[in-house]
Amino acid sequence: MSAAEDRPATWTFLTHHARVLVGIARDPEARVCDLAERIGISQRGVQKILADLYLTGYLERERVGRRNHYSLNLDQQFRYPTEAGRPIRLLIDTFVGRGAAARDAASRDAASRGAAAREAPDRDTPR
Repeated sequence: MSAAEDRPATWTFLTHHARVLVGIARDPEARVCDLAERIGISQRGVQKILADLYLTGYLERERVGRRNHYSLNLDQQFRYPTEAGRPIRLLIDTFVGRGAAARDAASRDAASRGAAAREAPDRDTPR
C-alpha cells in the first residue's frame, strides 16, 4: 500500500465560495446558519464569503423583513484566468440543474416587479 492510499484526501474540487453560490442557487432564502451547516464551515466564514460575492457583483441581496433574499448574477464571469470569460451560470447549471438559472432569473424578475408595485402609486385611490 502506498502512502497516498493510507490517508484520506483532504482537498475538494470546489472552493467554499463556489459552494455558497451553489447553496444560494438551490435556496435563495437560505439563512447563513443553514448555508454554514450544509457546507461545513462557520457562520462567520459564510458571512465573509457572502460579502465577497456581493462586493464583486456575483450576488444581490434584498432585505425581506428580518431576513435576506439572495439572487445570483448568473452572467458574472469567473475570475481565474483559465476560466475567465465564462459565466457562473455554467457552474450553477452543472450542480443545481439546467432550470436553476431560469428559476433564479424569474425570481429576480418577480422581486423587481414586486418592488416596482410597492413604489408605484395606487391608481384607484382618489387624490
